[in-house]
Amino acid sequence: VQLQASGGGLVQAGGSLRLSCTASGSAFSLNYMGWYRQAPGSQREFVARAAVTGSTYCVESVKGRFTISRDNDKNTVYLQMNSLKAEDTGVYYCYGDRYWGQGTLVTVSS
Repeated sequence: VQLQASGGGLVQAGGSLRLSCTASGSAFSLNYMGWYRQAPGSQREFVARAAVTGSTYCVESVKGRFTISRDNDKNTVYLQMNSLKAEDTGVYYCYGDRYWGQGTLVTVSS
């Protein structure tokens, strides 16, 4: 399984970005797809996940600002990030069950 993430970039505080991650190479749907992030000098932390059933979960620090969604037909998970803050800066990594994609850099300028 390969996971390809895209959508990172530079945005001002208060702005929005949408990340996408598409899985390929497997005939079976991944049970969970989601996102972790790693800020400079920090450990990787969990952000959000979406189950193949449609259920979703976001960590408290991003609730109300980030929305995760998933298109099972496209094997794609999205992370809509609104009201971005400087502390959201980091490399965002998508995952699908035990597989990882490459990171995409999100930089929020204050």
